[in-house]
Amino acid sequence: MSDLLLLAGGALIGALLALLGAGGSILLLPLLVSGLDLPMREAVPLSLIVVLLLALMNLVPALRQRRVLWRFAAWMGAPALLGSWIGAGWIKAGLIDPNQQLLLFALAATAAAALMLRPPAVGSSPQGPVRWSWLPLQGVGVGLLTGIAGVGGGFAVVPALVLFGRLPMALASGTSLLVIAASSLMALLAHGEWSVEGLRLLFPLLIGGGFGVLLGQRLEPHLPEQRLRQGFAALLLVSAVSSGVEVLQRSDAQPVQRTVMREPSPRR
Repeated sequence: MSDLLLLAGGALIGALLALLGAGGSILLLPLLVSGLDLPMREAVPLSLIVVLLLALMNLVPALRQRRVLWRFAAWMGAPALLGSWIGAGWIKAGLIDPNQQLLLFALAATAAAALMLRPPAVGSSPQGPVRWSWLPLQGVGVGLLTGIAGVGGGFAVVPALVLFGRLPMALASGTSLLVIAASSLMALLAHGEWSVEGLRLLFPLLIGGGFGVLLGQRLEPHLPEQRLRQGFAALLLVSAVSSGVEVLQRSDAQPVQRTVMREPSPRR
């Protein structure tokens, strides 16, 4: 049953990356943590590996189609690398606990959904001036999320490129893939270790992801941009809610565990 879930999840993640240049880790992290009950220390590196490989699979056709703008990728990607290294360092140092990781992910996904639901005329008009100063700040934030929560960060990169870079969705999604791949690789190197047991889940995810990539690449030219934005926002909200519920469940369980631990043993 778990392999079937991984195959289906991988297919959806690969299709999302092909269609939107984002969305993989939005579903992958809740799938691993809530669906398969993996601890965050195993889920985060595994999520980074899958998102990195699927992003690279989608990056090749995006480069051929000239949907990657290198200047925009550099303005966001370089700060994202720094943020990824710092965020992963905080996790290794124990400065952020697993509940805080999930909560940060849920808040970021909610904020990105709100941005993507804005009417295109408000923030994504290609005729408006590019806000270059905002892109490095967004890049640092994306990198921190990647290092802390194991997400590729595409759900923040795409809205930033659309709203601040004034790019159409097709170019934003293509450019996002390069930023995702670079920041995921940096975070993975910064974490430095991952569970061998967790790697057995990698193969069904990648097999499903490969099918999803092919499907998404076929569908991408036929789907309207506004529908993609709305669908992306809906997935963000679903992911945020599931992560928030997971945080609440863990918070409720911790006081019970502490009470049991403190209960004195019966006298003989």
